[in-house]
Amino acid sequence: MSLRTRLLLSLVGTSAITLLALALALLPPLQSRLRDEARDALEQTVLASRPTLEAELRGKRGVSPKAGDLLQRLAERTDARVLLYRGVPFDASAAALVDTGSGGTSRDDVLRAWTEGLTNSSQLDGTLRIAVPIPATGDRGIPDWVLAVRQSEAQATRAVSVVRQAFVAAAVISFAIAAVLGFLLSGTLVRRLRRLRSTAITLATEGIDAPAPPHDPAPDEVGDLGRALRTMHEGIVRQEEARRAFVATASHELRTPITSIQGNLELLAEDLDEGSLDAADARKQVSGAQEQLRRLANLATELLDVSRLDAGVTLRSEPVDLSEIARAVAAEFAQRAVEAGVLIEVPEPRGSVWAEGDPGAVARIVRILLDNGLRFSPRGGLLQVTVEYAGDRARMTVSDDGPGVPVSEREQIFHRFRRGSTTGGEGGFGLGLAIGRELARRMGGELALVPEGLTRGATFALTLPIQLPE
Repeated sequence: MSLRTRLLLSLVGTSAITLLALALALLPPLQSRLRDEARDALEQTVLASRPTLEAELRGKRGVSPKAGDLLQRLAERTDARVLLYRGVPFDASAAALVDTGSGGTSRDDVLRAWTEGLTNSSQLDGTLRIAVPIPATGDRGIPDWVLAVRQSEAQATRAVSVVRQAFVAAAVISFAIAAVLGFLLSGTLVRRLRRLRSTAITLATEGIDAPAPPHDPAPDEVGDLGRALRTMHEGIVRQEEARRAFVATASHELRTPITSIQGNLELLAEDLDEGSLDAADARKQVSGAQEQLRRLANLATELLDVSRLDAGVTLRSEPVDLSEIARAVAAEFAQRAVEAGVLIEVPEPRGSVWAEGDPGAVARIVRILLDNGLRFSPRGGLLQVTVEYAGDRARMTVSDDGPGVPVSEREQIFHRFRRGSTTGGEGGFGLGLAIGRELARRMGGELALVPEGLTRGATFALTLPIQLPE
């Protein structure tokens, strides 16, 4: 059974159950109430006629023409059978002096009204019965006359029947409306779902070359699904573009140092084969090969860091002395800084600056920042590492004298495989800052670029929660 059929049956079934429950709750009480109201109305009409009738019957042994007219009008007004009895003593088997109907009728209520002297209302075999003593005596006084009225409950039944017929007609109309609305609504819903299904199949077969899913502005679950599918498509496109960029960058970045190392080794081999090895030239070739090997090692480290982050490797959480790590990592880059003609300066803080984090991850972030600073700082430039407390955070900043970062790229450089436009031809996968930021956030901190204009070059700030050692 299709979704459209199920939705249509659900709507019609819900309407049927609702109407059935409404009928069960409405019709029986309505019938009972109409019966009670009919009895009350009949009793009020009869009692309202009693004073006039009593005046016509007082002191008479027979029924005057005027009294007969009153009884006839009462019968017509109430659509009931009217009987008038006289008996002193009363004979329950005696016939009525006036009877506007025909056929037999019960007289037990008449006898009670005569013996008790009180109006008696009752119901018997679908007939409303009222027996009224004339005159009303009470306290078991014996009246001269008893007026009996017999009205069929068919009127109340007819009223309920009319209501029932109207209810059935309304139910049929509501079923038709529910079916039409269900057909239209389910048709619209199914069309939207089929469109999403077609888009998903196209995306699965054609990949990023598939057209973007159509925009669905409807504020419902299907609209949310369409927008989620569109967002997923955009994410896949971005990932595929990043993958292609990575492959292109990786092939270039790996080929360049490998080619350089291969060339240096071939030159050394030729010199060795010819026996004309120049020590100074050999040292230059070995130095170049070492530089390219360091570049390869850095690329491999970045790829390993990315794989660890994607694997969700848990970081340690312990007190870390940022000033000690800054000095240690700066010492690692001391020789490279001398070769690049850049001064690395780590001002001594007033005391230890403690933060909560993973020592290895913090050191990795500092290495990334110092490596970038040495790449982009000009010869004679200054690379400064500052450690301090900033409010409820511990902060380490790394400033350089490089070209800085354009405003439009201040967030882009923290994305994977994205490099700024001011790299000056420097190589790299564009992974360093992305790795640094993710490591910082996993330690409950942040790695960000200080707003432009506050410092020269570029300044990156690593902030972490404060945690003092026990």
